[in-house]
Amino acid sequence: MRLVSTLIRIGRESLVLTVILCSIVSLGQAEVMTSSNFSIERDSINFGGGYASSTNYQQESTFGEIATGNSSSTNFSLEAGYQQMGESYISLSLIGDVALGPSLGLAGGTATGSTYFVVTTDNRLGYQATLAASLSPAMQSGVGSIANYSPATSDPDFSFTTNSSQAHFGFTPEGADIANRYRDNGGLCGIGALDTTEACWDMVSTTPVEVARRATSNHPIGATTTLLFRVGVGASAAVTAGTYVATSTVTAITL
Repeated sequence: MRLVSTLIRIGRESLVLTVILCSIVSLGQAEVMTSSNFSIERDSINFGGGYASSTNYQQESTFGEIATGNSSSTNFSLEAGYQQMGESYISLSLIGDVALGPSLGLAGGTATGSTYFVVTTDNRLGYQATLAASLSPAMQSGVGSIANYSPATSDPDFSFTTNSSQAHFGFTPEGADIANRYRDNGGLCGIGALDTTEACWDMVSTTPVEVARRATSNHPIGATTTLLFRVGVGASAAVTAGTYVATSTVTAITL
């Protein structure tokens, strides 16, 4: 299993969000042959075999090779043969700075901003991406904090709701690969197959939550998932003025 992580720093001053970005790419092998549309990492001369699967198993086989298999000693580790060399790769990139807007004053309101990440993998079983905050509540300053958004049920809230005495910080993912938790039926989340814009709001928890999943390879195009962040401040909410920062991590792993 391979994993790559991108650290998101979410800073807030007058509810302005800034994200510091990085891109990490993990590659298993150098390519034997490449073009703009494909890459062949290795080649082999055989007379049969290949990939096969059913509901109960998955199999990779090759006929015609000799001296294959795993061997090791205190000084080396060898995986000999075409199938033994079969590794997958995964890359994760997070793109674009984010500013929450509009700026909020004493009257309160909501401020929203977004970024997105791209996951590319040649793994046949796909990938999983999670989001986790480093602190709870996620958004804090030296003088106070803003509570995590708390959905009314175990599923995300279809609409972002803030009453006059509340102040909270939440997020929702959008994209073709979003997890089932964030899909909806047009009114409820965690059910259906829709990805309604700006729907299904959740807290940014210190426990990693799955935000995207794919069950197949997506090389070489990759898949984009948007992370939409929002702060809501009620008109009578007790929020101390200051600079608030939330630090979260996006992690992508092959399955």
